[in-house]
Amino acid sequence: MRRLAPVAAVAAITALLLAGCSAGTPGSYSPAQGPAVEAPEPRIDGEMAEDSAGGSAEEPATDRSVITTGWISITVDDPIESAEDVAELAERAGGRVDDRSETPGTDAQPARASLTLRVPSDELDGVVAELREIGDVNSVSMNASDVTQQRQDLDARIDALSASVDRLRELLGTATSITDLIAIESELTTRQAELDSLTQQRDWLVDQVDFSTLTVELVTEEVVPDPAPDDFWSGLVAGWNALVDFAKWLGIAVGVLLPWIGALLVAAALIVLVVVLATRGRRHRTDVSTAVTATPEASRSDPPRA
Repeated sequence: MRRLAPVAAVAAITALLLAGCSAGTPGSYSPAQGPAVEAPEPRIDGEMAEDSAGGSAEEPATDRSVITTGWISITVDDPIESAEDVAELAERAGGRVDDRSETPGTDAQPARASLTLRVPSDELDGVVAELREIGDVNSVSMNASDVTQQRQDLDARIDALSASVDRLRELLGTATSITDLIAIESELTTRQAELDSLTQQRDWLVDQVDFSTLTVELVTEEVVPDPAPDDFWSGLVAGWNALVDFAKWLGIAVGVLLPWIGALLVAAALIVLVVVLATRGRRHRTDVSTAVTATPEASRSDPPRA
Protein backbone atom coordinates (compact mmCIF):
# COMPACT_ATOMS: atom_id res chain seq x y z
CA MET A 1 0.00 0.00 0.00
CA ARG A 2 2.87 2.40 0.72
CA ARG A 3 4.25 1.84 -2.78
CA LEU A 4 0.88 2.62 -4.33
CA ALA A 5 0.48 5.92 -2.47
CA PRO A 6 2.94 7.98 -4.63
CA VAL A 7 1.51 6.42 -7.77
CA ALA A 8 -1.98 7.39 -6.70
CA ALA A 9 -0.86 10.99 -5.93
CA VAL A 10 0.81 11.36 -9.33
CA ALA A 11 -2.28 9.96 -11.02
CA ALA A 12 -4.46 12.46 -9.14
CA ILE A 13 -2.24 15.40 -10.19
CA THR A 14 -2.29 14.27 -13.81
CA ALA A 15 -6.07 13.97 -13.76
CA LEU A 16 -6.33 17.45 -12.21
CA LEU A 17 -4.10 19.05 -14.85
CA LEU A 18 -6.02 17.38 -17.64
CA ALA A 19 -9.30 18.53 -16.12
CA GLY A 20 -8.06 22.12 -15.80
CA CYS A 21 -6.69 22.28 -19.34
CA SER A 22 -9.61 20.60 -21.09
CA ALA A 23 -12.26 22.94 -22.42
CA GLY A 24 -14.41 20.81 -24.66
CA THR A 25 -16.10 18.51 -22.15
CA PRO A 26 -19.90 18.83 -21.66
CA GLY A 27 -20.88 21.38 -19.04
CA SER A 28 -17.49 23.16 -19.13
CA TYR A 29 -16.84 26.63 -20.49
CA SER A 30 -14.19 28.04 -22.78
CA PRO A 31 -13.85 31.69 -23.86
CA ALA A 32 -13.20 30.59 -27.44
CA GLN A 33 -16.16 28.16 -27.62
CA GLY A 34 -18.66 29.98 -25.40
CA PRO A 35 -20.92 28.34 -22.81
CA ALA A 36 -21.66 24.70 -23.30
CA VAL A 37 -25.20 23.87 -24.38
CA GLU A 38 -26.91 21.06 -22.55
CA ALA A 39 -28.92 18.56 -24.52
CA PRO A 40 -32.69 19.22 -24.29
CA GLU A 41 -34.78 16.76 -22.40
CA PRO A 42 -37.06 14.58 -24.51
CA ARG A 43 -40.63 15.81 -24.68
CA ILE A 44 -43.83 14.48 -26.07
CA ASP A 45 -45.01 15.41 -29.52
CA GLY A 46 -47.68 17.73 -28.14
CA GLU A 47 -45.13 19.90 -26.35
CA MET A 48 -42.92 20.04 -29.43
CA ALA A 49 -45.88 21.03 -31.57
CA GLU A 50 -46.85 23.72 -29.06
CA ASP A 51 -43.34 25.20 -29.18
CA SER A 52 -43.39 25.12 -32.96
CA ALA A 53 -46.69 26.95 -33.05
CA GLY A 54 -46.06 29.46 -30.31
CA GLY A 55 -42.36 30.11 -30.93
CA SER A 56 -39.24 29.28 -28.89
CA ALA A 57 -39.16 29.68 -25.14
CA GLU A 58 -38.14 33.11 -23.90
CA GLU A 59 -34.41 33.31 -23.13
CA PRO A 60 -33.36 34.90 -19.83
CA ALA A 61 -32.27 38.51 -20.14
CA THR A 62 -28.52 39.07 -19.84
CA ASP A 63 -27.09 42.16 -18.15
CA ARG A 64 -25.04 44.04 -20.69
CA SER A 65 -21.64 45.50 -19.75
CA VAL A 66 -21.08 48.77 -21.60
CA ILE A 67 -18.16 51.19 -21.32
CA THR A 68 -19.27 54.75 -22.03
CA THR A 69 -16.87 57.60 -22.77
CA GLY A 70 -17.78 61.16 -23.69
CA TRP A 71 -16.43 64.59 -24.51
CA ILE A 72 -18.19 67.92 -24.13
CA SER A 73 -17.04 71.47 -24.91
CA ILE A 74 -18.70 74.41 -23.16
CA THR A 75 -18.17 78.16 -23.55
CA VAL A 76 -18.33 80.00 -20.21
CA ASP A 77 -17.45 83.45 -18.93
CA ASP A 78 -14.72 82.28 -16.52
CA PRO A 79 -13.33 78.76 -17.21
CA ILE A 80 -11.30 78.72 -13.98
CA GLU A 81 -14.34 79.43 -11.82
CA SER A 82 -16.55 77.08 -13.81
CA ALA A 83 -14.02 74.26 -13.39
CA GLU A 84 -14.70 74.32 -9.65
CA ASP A 85 -18.44 74.05 -10.33
CA VAL A 86 -17.86 71.05 -12.61
CA ALA A 87 -15.75 69.29 -9.97
CA GLU A 88 -18.45 69.83 -7.35
CA LEU A 89 -21.06 68.51 -9.77
CA ALA A 90 -19.11 65.28 -10.28
CA GLU A 91 -18.71 64.79 -6.51
CA ARG A 92 -22.44 65.31 -5.92
CA ALA A 93 -23.18 62.61 -8.50
CA GLY A 94 -20.94 60.15 -6.63
CA GLY A 95 -18.02 60.46 -9.04
CA ARG A 96 -14.54 61.92 -8.95
CA VAL A 97 -12.07 64.04 -10.93
CA ASP A 98 -9.19 62.00 -12.36
CA ASP A 99 -7.42 64.84 -14.19
CA ARG A 100 -7.66 68.63 -14.12
CA SER A 101 -5.72 71.37 -15.90
CA GLU A 102 -6.28 75.14 -15.93
CA THR A 103 -4.72 77.84 -18.11
CA PRO A 104 -5.26 81.47 -17.03
CA GLY A 105 -6.00 83.97 -19.76
CA THR A 106 -3.45 86.41 -21.17
CA ASP A 107 -3.53 89.28 -23.64
CA ALA A 108 -2.88 86.88 -26.50
CA GLN A 109 -4.50 83.68 -25.22
CA PRO A 110 -7.96 83.12 -23.71
CA ALA A 111 -8.41 81.21 -20.47
CA ARG A 112 -9.39 77.53 -20.61
CA ALA A 113 -9.77 74.52 -18.34
CA SER A 114 -10.02 70.77 -18.89
CA LEU A 115 -11.36 68.10 -16.51
CA THR A 116 -11.61 64.32 -16.81
CA LEU A 117 -14.57 63.09 -14.79
CA ARG A 118 -15.45 59.56 -13.67
CA VAL A 119 -19.15 59.45 -12.88
CA PRO A 120 -21.46 56.49 -12.23
CA SER A 121 -22.89 55.19 -15.48
CA ASP A 122 -26.48 55.55 -14.34
CA GLU A 123 -25.82 59.21 -13.44
CA LEU A 124 -24.15 60.16 -16.72
CA ASP A 125 -27.25 61.58 -18.42
CA GLY A 126 -28.09 63.72 -15.40
CA VAL A 127 -24.52 65.04 -15.19
CA VAL A 128 -24.52 65.97 -18.89
CA ALA A 129 -27.89 67.74 -18.46
CA GLU A 130 -26.49 69.81 -15.57
CA LEU A 131 -23.33 70.61 -17.55
CA ARG A 132 -25.48 72.11 -20.30
CA GLU A 133 -26.72 74.69 -17.80
CA ILE A 134 -23.20 75.94 -16.97
CA GLY A 135 -22.72 77.69 -20.32
CA ASP A 136 -23.18 77.40 -24.06
CA VAL A 137 -22.48 73.87 -25.31
CA ASN A 138 -20.24 73.84 -28.38
CA SER A 139 -20.14 70.10 -29.08
CA VAL A 140 -20.92 66.79 -27.43
CA SER A 141 -19.54 63.35 -28.31
CA MET A 142 -20.50 60.03 -26.71
CA ASN A 143 -19.15 56.55 -27.40
CA ALA A 144 -20.42 53.24 -25.98
CA SER A 145 -18.49 49.95 -26.22
CA ASP A 146 -20.14 46.62 -25.36
CA VAL A 147 -17.74 44.38 -23.38
CA THR A 148 -20.28 41.82 -22.19
CA GLN A 149 -18.55 38.87 -23.87
CA GLN A 150 -15.15 39.94 -22.54
CA ARG A 151 -16.48 40.19 -18.99
CA GLN A 152 -18.19 36.78 -19.24
CA ASP A 153 -14.97 35.23 -20.51
CA LEU A 154 -13.01 36.68 -17.58
CA ASP A 155 -15.61 35.54 -15.06
CA ALA A 156 -15.61 32.00 -16.46
CA ARG A 157 -11.82 31.76 -16.49
CA ILE A 158 -11.60 33.16 -12.95
CA ASP A 159 -14.17 30.63 -11.70
CA ALA A 160 -12.34 27.74 -13.37
CA LEU A 161 -8.95 28.83 -12.02
CA SER A 162 -10.37 29.39 -8.53
CA ALA A 163 -11.74 25.85 -8.47
CA SER A 164 -8.43 24.50 -9.79
CA VAL A 165 -6.45 26.40 -7.14
CA ASP A 166 -8.72 25.01 -4.41
CA ARG A 167 -8.20 21.43 -5.64
CA LEU A 168 -4.45 21.93 -5.79
CA ARG A 169 -4.43 23.20 -2.21
CA GLU A 170 -6.34 20.11 -1.12
CA LEU A 171 -3.80 17.90 -2.90
CA LEU A 172 -0.98 19.88 -1.31
CA GLY A 173 -2.27 18.90 2.11
CA THR A 174 -2.32 15.19 1.19
CA ALA A 175 1.05 14.98 -0.60
CA THR A 176 3.22 12.12 0.73
CA SER A 177 6.51 12.70 -1.09
CA ILE A 178 8.87 15.58 -1.85
CA THR A 179 8.43 15.07 -5.61
CA ASP A 180 4.65 15.37 -5.39
CA LEU A 181 4.94 18.37 -3.08
CA ILE A 182 7.26 20.25 -5.45
CA ALA A 183 5.09 19.47 -8.48
CA ILE A 184 1.90 20.62 -6.75
CA GLU A 185 3.48 23.82 -5.39
CA SER A 186 4.87 24.74 -8.82
CA GLU A 187 1.52 24.27 -10.52
CA LEU A 188 -0.26 26.08 -7.69
CA THR A 189 2.07 29.09 -7.99
CA THR A 190 1.53 29.29 -11.76
CA ARG A 191 -2.24 29.10 -11.53
CA GLN A 192 -2.43 31.54 -8.62
CA ALA A 193 -0.42 34.13 -10.60
CA GLU A 194 -2.71 33.69 -13.59
CA LEU A 195 -5.75 33.99 -11.33
CA ASP A 196 -4.45 37.25 -9.83
CA SER A 197 -3.79 38.68 -13.29
CA LEU A 198 -7.27 37.82 -14.53
CA THR A 199 -8.82 39.24 -11.36
CA GLN A 200 -7.04 42.56 -11.91
CA GLN A 201 -8.26 42.65 -15.52
CA ARG A 202 -11.80 41.95 -14.42
CA ASP A 203 -11.67 44.62 -11.70
CA TRP A 204 -10.40 47.22 -14.18
CA LEU A 205 -13.14 46.27 -16.65
CA VAL A 206 -15.81 46.49 -13.94
CA ASP A 207 -14.55 49.94 -12.93
CA GLN A 208 -14.75 51.12 -16.55
CA VAL A 209 -18.30 49.80 -16.82
CA ASP A 210 -19.53 51.17 -13.50
CA PHE A 211 -17.94 54.63 -13.94
CA SER A 212 -18.19 56.43 -17.28
CA THR A 213 -15.35 58.71 -18.39
CA LEU A 214 -16.36 62.23 -19.39
CA THR A 215 -13.90 64.89 -20.56
CA VAL A 216 -15.12 68.48 -20.08
CA GLU A 217 -13.45 71.34 -21.99
CA LEU A 218 -14.24 74.83 -20.67
CA VAL A 219 -13.36 77.71 -22.99
CA THR A 220 -14.19 81.40 -23.24
CA GLU A 221 -14.58 83.90 -26.03
CA GLU A 222 -11.53 84.60 -28.17
CA VAL A 223 -9.49 87.73 -27.42
CA VAL A 224 -10.53 90.49 -29.82
CA PRO A 225 -7.47 92.10 -31.45
CA ASP A 226 -7.04 95.87 -31.44
CA PRO A 227 -8.56 97.48 -34.54
CA ALA A 228 -6.15 98.66 -37.21
CA PRO A 229 -5.83 102.48 -37.71
CA ASP A 230 -8.06 103.82 -40.46
CA ASP A 231 -7.34 107.58 -40.39
CA PHE A 232 -4.56 110.09 -39.69
CA TRP A 233 -5.18 110.54 -35.99
CA SER A 234 -5.57 106.84 -35.29
CA GLY A 235 -2.38 106.24 -37.27
CA LEU A 236 -0.61 108.97 -35.26
CA VAL A 237 -1.77 107.38 -32.02
CA ALA A 238 -0.69 103.94 -33.20
CA GLY A 239 2.73 105.30 -34.20
CA TRP A 240 3.15 107.08 -30.85
CA ASN A 241 2.18 103.93 -28.97
CA ALA A 242 4.64 101.92 -31.05
CA LEU A 243 7.37 104.49 -30.30
CA VAL A 244 6.62 104.36 -26.58
CA ASP A 245 6.66 100.57 -26.63
CA PHE A 246 9.97 100.61 -28.52
CA ALA A 247 11.49 103.07 -26.05
CA LYS A 248 10.27 100.94 -23.17
CA TRP A 249 11.77 97.77 -24.59
CA LEU A 250 14.97 99.65 -25.51
CA GLY A 251 15.29 100.87 -21.93
CA ILE A 252 14.79 97.33 -20.68
CA ALA A 253 17.46 96.07 -23.08
CA VAL A 254 19.91 98.77 -22.01
CA GLY A 255 19.22 98.02 -18.35
CA VAL A 256 19.90 94.34 -18.97
CA LEU A 257 23.11 95.01 -20.96
CA LEU A 258 24.53 97.80 -18.77
CA PRO A 259 26.03 95.55 -16.06
CA TRP A 260 27.63 93.40 -18.74
CA ILE A 261 29.03 96.45 -20.52
CA GLY A 262 30.51 97.75 -17.24
CA ALA A 263 32.08 94.38 -16.48
CA LEU A 264 33.56 94.23 -20.00
CA LEU A 265 35.00 97.76 -19.64
CA VAL A 266 36.64 96.89 -16.32
CA ALA A 267 38.10 93.71 -17.80
CA ALA A 268 39.38 95.63 -20.84
CA ALA A 269 40.98 98.29 -18.60
CA LEU A 270 42.77 95.61 -16.57
CA ILE A 271 44.06 93.98 -19.75
CA VAL A 272 45.32 97.32 -21.12
CA LEU A 273 47.02 98.11 -17.80
CA VAL A 274 48.79 94.75 -17.74
CA VAL A 275 49.96 95.22 -21.34
CA VAL A 276 51.24 98.75 -20.66
CA LEU A 277 53.13 97.69 -17.55
CA ALA A 278 54.65 94.74 -19.36
CA THR A 279 55.72 96.96 -22.26
CA ARG A 280 57.32 99.54 -19.98
CA GLY A 281 59.22 96.88 -18.03
CA ARG A 282 60.57 95.35 -21.22
CA ARG A 283 61.61 98.79 -22.52
CA HIS A 284 63.36 99.69 -19.24
CA ARG A 285 65.31 96.45 -19.25
CA THR A 286 66.38 97.11 -22.86
CA ASP A 287 67.62 100.65 -21.99
CA VAL A 288 69.60 99.35 -19.02
CA SER A 289 71.23 96.66 -21.11
CA THR A 290 72.16 99.20 -23.78
CA ALA A 291 73.70 101.57 -21.21
CA VAL A 292 75.76 98.82 -19.59
CA THR A 293 77.07 97.70 -22.98
CA ALA A 294 78.00 101.19 -24.11
CA THR A 295 79.97 102.15 -20.95
CA PRO A 296 83.05 99.80 -21.39
CA GLU A 297 83.36 100.74 -25.04
CA ALA A 298 83.46 104.40 -24.13
CA SER A 299 86.14 103.82 -21.50
CA ARG A 300 88.31 101.99 -23.91
CA SER A 301 88.05 104.69 -26.58
CA ASP A 302 89.15 107.57 -24.29
CA PRO A 303 92.89 108.57 -24.84
CA PRO A 304 95.27 108.27 -21.95
CA ARG A 305 95.98 111.46 -20.06
CA ALA A 306 99.52 112.89 -19.66
